[in-house]
Amino acid sequence: MTPTLVDPATRRYQTLNPATGEVVATYDTAGDERAEQLLASAHAAYLTWRETPLEERIRLFFKFADLFDTQVDLLARQVSIEMGKPLEQSVGEAGLVSAMFRYYAEHAPELLADEAVSIPGFNSVTIRRESVGVVLGIEPWNGPLYQAMRATAPNLMLGNTVLIKPSEICAGSTLMFDELFAQAGFPADVYQTALVSADQVSSYIADERLRAVTLTGSDRAGSAVGEQAGRHIKPVILELGGSDAFIVLDSADVSKAAGAAAFCRMYLGGQICVSPKRMIVTESVADQFIAAVAGSVALQKIGDPFDPETTVGPLSSEAAVATLQAQYQDAIDKGATVVVPGGRMDGPGSFFKPAMITDITPDMRVYSEEAFGPLVVVYRVADARAAVTLANSSPYGLGGTVFAEDLDEAQRVAAALDTGMVGINGWLGAPIEIPFGGTKRSGVGRELGRSGMDVFANIKTYGVL
Repeated sequence: MTPTLVDPATRRYQTLNPATGEVVATYDTAGDERAEQLLASAHAAYLTWRETPLEERIRLFFKFADLFDTQVDLLARQVSIEMGKPLEQSVGEAGLVSAMFRYYAEHAPELLADEAVSIPGFNSVTIRRESVGVVLGIEPWNGPLYQAMRATAPNLMLGNTVLIKPSEICAGSTLMFDELFAQAGFPADVYQTALVSADQVSSYIADERLRAVTLTGSDRAGSAVGEQAGRHIKPVILELGGSDAFIVLDSADVSKAAGAAAFCRMYLGGQICVSPKRMIVTESVADQFIAAVAGSVALQKIGDPFDPETTVGPLSSEAAVATLQAQYQDAIDKGATVVVPGGRMDGPGSFFKPAMITDITPDMRVYSEEAFGPLVVVYRVADARAAVTLANSSPYGLGGTVFAEDLDEAQRVAAALDTGMVGINGWLGAPIEIPFGGTKRSGVGRELGRSGMDVFANIKTYGVL
């Protein structure tokens, strides 16, 4: 998911504006001494932060959310410059961050409440969620504000301290958090952005001061980090993308389904792991659905992310465009039907005109690979049973969507999907109140909700005789 643009000769992160191809900024990768300093200070900060009363953490979370809201325009602009999403969508992403901090501030007492258990022979038994130490978050470029704080907010409220390694192409967005946490009054070093290398990440995972790691990225990166975490007996969350099915059954409200499909496939230019990437439609409604979605795809306005009329900006990088174009051309070469033509656009910037294809066969790359961009892929199937079989044939199992007015059938199909999440008659997305994560090659573990705390908590039991 995350292309690496670290120059091994200069050891720098490099940000390119994907709308123009121009270099925005370069950042030195931390030397080994600086990397050690970051971990040491995070560990030292933990020893006092874990003792900070919950009431004080809650106060700081509300203060951070209020401060963040005053900086939304600046933060959103930085995101759009670095990864190319339309400004309105970057503003929406920023809004999720302040909402996340308010959610944990408002619900921390219940999320962290002790649980009493009755056991014969004991006067009292209490289950308590306690902090564990320093947590490392390895985060992607498609939501640099939201993704970094999805790893940070629950852990800080729990009493852990956090190091965030951002994507090499969006470091500027994440670095802005260091100053915001300081301005909000958080103790020094409870949160730090760490511009470290892959080798330094490995050293962190091996270090006893680092207690847990969470990664959002490719399954290749997840395999490497998961292996290292396992070797050192560290808890790990791996959120590794998906190829979510969007199933439309015979009884569906086709107009509603088509509108939802077009929206979530074009949102962020299709560069979101939980975006439905395979439209699986029963034959009886396929023609109507395809025509409706095609109309929406053809009307997309591609261009400058700062133009209010733009609905799809550039993809994140030239590498992202090249990969998507290769998948698209491979499908065409092997017989796919082009419903809406699109593809790589001439001129500066990493632009891909939204496209739509159908008549997909197993020998095409898009059948088994995640298409990370504004490419709509439609499958026709005979019935609900065939839809489930095709949906579950993917190596990924992040989320899914089922449209049907027959709710009994919709529930049966939803229950049969091998995924971590599913929406019925609507795209579920990633609400901050519920666990986020999937099955199979989509990863292990959950973030957000209570799960976002529990996975990196010491769930400790006290028994008093």
